[in-house]
Amino acid sequence: GFVVGHAGLYQALAMFAVAYFIIGMTVLSVCAIATNGALDAGGAYYMISRALGPEFGGSIGIMFFLANVCGSALYVLGLVEAVVDSFGIPPGQEAGSGVHVLPQSYWYELLYGTVLLALCLLVCLVGASIYAKATFLIFLIVAVVLGSILVSFFATRPLKVPIRLPNINGTETDNGFFTGFSLETLRDNLGGRYEVDYTTGQMMSFSSVFAVMFNGCTGIMAGSNMSGDLKRPSYSIPRGTISAVLFTYLVYNLLAFLMCATCNRILLQKDYGFLRDISIFPPLVTVGIYAATLSAAMSNLIGASRILYALARDDLFGRALSLAKKTSASGNPVMAVILSWLMVQIVLFSGKLNTIASVVTIFFLLVYATVNLACLALEWASAPNFRPTFRYFTWHTCLLGIAGCCVMMFLISPVSASASLGFLLLLLLALHYLSPSSTWGYISQALIFHQVRKYLLMLDVRKDHVKFWRPQMLLMVQNPRGSARLIDFVNDLKKSGLYVLGHVELQDLDMLPSDPLQPQQDSWLSLVDKLNVKAFVSLTLAPSVRHGVRQLLFTSGLGGMRPNTLVLGFYDDEAPQDGLARHPAFTSAREEVPLGFPPLRAPTTPKLLSAREYVGIVADALKMLRNVLLARQLESLDKAWELRRAASPPPTIHVWPVNLLRPDSARYADTCSLFLLQMACVLNMARAWRRARLRLFLCVEAGTMPHAQEEKLRQLLKDLRIQAQIQLVPWDAITHLHWQTCQRSPGGPAEEEEEEEGVVNFPTNTTQVSDEYVCAANKLVLEQSPAPAVRFLYLPRPPADTSLYPLYLHQLELLTRGLGPTVLVHGVSAVTSTQL
Repeated sequence: GFVVGHAGLYQALAMFAVAYFIIGMTVLSVCAIATNGALDAGGAYYMISRALGPEFGGSIGIMFFLANVCGSALYVLGLVEAVVDSFGIPPGQEAGSGVHVLPQSYWYELLYGTVLLALCLLVCLVGASIYAKATFLIFLIVAVVLGSILVSFFATRPLKVPIRLPNINGTETDNGFFTGFSLETLRDNLGGRYEVDYTTGQMMSFSSVFAVMFNGCTGIMAGSNMSGDLKRPSYSIPRGTISAVLFTYLVYNLLAFLMCATCNRILLQKDYGFLRDISIFPPLVTVGIYAATLSAAMSNLIGASRILYALARDDLFGRALSLAKKTSASGNPVMAVILSWLMVQIVLFSGKLNTIASVVTIFFLLVYATVNLACLALEWASAPNFRPTFRYFTWHTCLLGIAGCCVMMFLISPVSASASLGFLLLLLLALHYLSPSSTWGYISQALIFHQVRKYLLMLDVRKDHVKFWRPQMLLMVQNPRGSARLIDFVNDLKKSGLYVLGHVELQDLDMLPSDPLQPQQDSWLSLVDKLNVKAFVSLTLAPSVRHGVRQLLFTSGLGGMRPNTLVLGFYDDEAPQDGLARHPAFTSAREEVPLGFPPLRAPTTPKLLSAREYVGIVADALKMLRNVLLARQLESLDKAWELRRAASPPPTIHVWPVNLLRPDSARYADTCSLFLLQMACVLNMARAWRRARLRLFLCVEAGTMPHAQEEKLRQLLKDLRIQAQIQLVPWDAITHLHWQTCQRSPGGPAEEEEEEEGVVNFPTNTTQVSDEYVCAANKLVLEQSPAPAVRFLYLPRPPADTSLYPLYLHQLELLTRGLGPTVLVHGVSAVTSTQL
């Protein structure tokens, strides 16, 4: 009567259609999730948490708990209004007469609500079995009452109904009319005519009336809330819920039409208990109203207790809800029931039904939207194990349900809807950072997999362009204990590209009972988490390190995301240092799982890799057109100290883009030099290194117009948008040593001048560079002050003659000896662009 009286028949039918459209879409989602596996206590909370993960489940569980608490209070207040309307002393009278003996005031009505809520508490404390029997009995009573009401519309003759309304001066009497079936009455009630609600004194509108009406439709979750107490929830929930929705929708529409055709507007708006006045047996209607509202209040109370119990049992909120875990000998969560009752009692202080109706509606709409979201996520994830036996849903129905809920939330009350979403977001963030990890499975992982697979297929390597090149690193790690700072350094070099930590285990699978790499995977993943690097882990078995690196270069990555740069630690005789135990990520924590890696090799223990094999790995990578970086003494790089020290000038990055081992063909604009410049610039672009300054060293000889060379290099840097300071370094004395060596040896560099750029470095140059020259070049680099945080040097190509590999490695060792953190770089692909 309240809905039809204010909104009229057309708008009432529209409200029912909108409400049941939202509910219908949600019911399809509930049925799909309920038939996809075993359900436990918690209803919608259990469905959402197991589908979307603990963050969404826990936050929506709290919202659903509050919705049921407020819903229970709302129905208790509705029952109080009905009781006071039947037995209350009329306003303006000091003493009652007949059955009108109950005083009316805020505190008296609060007392009546407390007594009625205590009755609900007693039923719920006994357990679910007595509640089920009570609700079945109430269902029979309501069915009989509904039948009598339908008969009354046809059997009752037209009559005048006196209505007493509260007024400032006491009471005011008005007359409503039951006209019987009348076309004139129907026409008068077709349109909306919103008036002041006589119980609250507030002006009604479409949204406020819809909010009150929608609470009569929220019982669809009553069955799912009892999922832990049902014998066959996957069977009972779909059938019971769909039947209830269809039945109530038909009854609401039929009652709306009958009321509009028989009752005038005053009766509908001013007397919400008019059905009792027109009934053929008024006491029966009173009993029906009491029974229906009492059943709804108990349903919400027991639903809230089951949700609270499920939340407590899942330990998402730690000790805060530990009290709610306690159950009786029969398994009834008595403490959860008592806590829920206490919350409902607090809400009863709001005083009037229509005051909290909008809040309850928004809470329920938010829960319904999330149920639809859970089903939508499961459907979109396309997981093979999502096989609900209920198939009458699609992602379209889920999306329509979400849209309908969100629109109606903001139409009812934009402020309350925004506040509810803000509260939900706070709960999400709190649970994300504070709750323990669960074993339920995260739908986010399934959705990420689905989307990543789709986009990887769209990532076409044939469409790669140098403008969008980014480093994609494969860092080979023998033991993370000695490579913690190198792992962190390469993470700064990747520039949002792919980063893979590779490791080769020297074993033969044919001789082993099982794969030895699987137990190690968790330790490596824990290492990645603790070091806070964005890297994948790729482990392999191989008879030798060289074969293992080849495997990883061939197989690491997927589609268009494959490593284009190989990073190796330097091969020298220095004893490895355990930097992992001293790393800040581990010194502040007691967790020992990532430190489960084997101890480092003792200085006297032979290496797993020979010098010849090490250089062979570099040669293999270059043959596969992979760029190569060799990192020396990166474990001595204290990045935090280098970048945060208060001393001026700021830390520097030294860049030597000339091949110091080939002074007779020194070029600054070949592919390798440009790649070296790019890597130094990428490091400088990383957030932690932005304070550092690039310093580029231009080696010049007398009589070669150094200023012209400097201007040419400066123009190149400008074209490449690289900010760096250029410093001229005379190296006549160094090159003089080289020419002396060349004159003493047969053949000379002139014979190689016509060779192509890709092979200018070797094969014969290795033998023509003396140790004296290399040591002089090392001294030249070392003398440039102030000492930088890190140096980038040109890495020459290994010689074609494999017998010269040890000599090649010896020269690299001499060149970088004592330089501190140094990266030797050799690039094989164009990586810079001057185009837009």
